[in-house]
Amino acid sequence: MFKKLMVFVAVMALFSSTASAFDGYVEVTNNTGYDIYYLYVSNARSDSWEEDVLGEDILEDGETVRVTVRKQKSSIFDIRAEDEDGDTYTIWEMDIAKDDLVLTLDDLD
Repeated sequence: MFKKLMVFVAVMALFSSTASAFDGYVEVTNNTGYDIYYLYVSNARSDSWEEDVLGEDILEDGETVRVTVRKQKSSIFDIRAEDEDGDTYTIWEMDIAKDDLVLTLDDLD
C-alpha cells in the first residue's frame, strides 16, 4: 500500500509541475527612436540574461517582434534591449501574460 501511495504522489507531482509551466509570448515594440541590436528576455528567477533573441536581426525603430517562451516557471520576466549606440533599456519583473512591452526613451537605463 505504501509503495502505491508513493508512486501516486510522484505521478501527481510530475503532472502538477507540468501543468504549472508557463508557455506564452510577449510582443516588444521599439519606440525608442533608435534601432535595437540585442534583446534579452529572461525569466525573473534567472541569475543571468538568456541569449539574444534577435540573433542576426535588428529591431528597427517603430517595429514589433514577438518573443515566444515555453516551459517557464512563471510568466514574470526581465527584459533588456541594447540599441545601436550601446544604450540599454531594462524592464524588471514584467508579467508577460498580462502585458506586451513598448520600449521608449523613458526606459533608458
